[in-house]
Amino acid sequence: MTFTDMVAYYRARFGVEEGQTMAEYGVVLAVITALVVAALLALSGAIANALNAVRGYL
Repeated sequence: MTFTDMVAYYRARFGVEEGQTMAEYGVVLAVITALVVAALLALSGAIANALNAVRGYL
């Protein structure tokens, strides 16, 4: 096995990024989900007060 063959093998073996792309999408989705949950928790009191105000008008 020559050095050129070895370089070609490693490029073919580790050059595929399909699994990494899916992992990156998973990380981005997890971060977005965490931010949405944090925002809902932070705003839950204001949301409840707004719903109670609307209920009072009805």
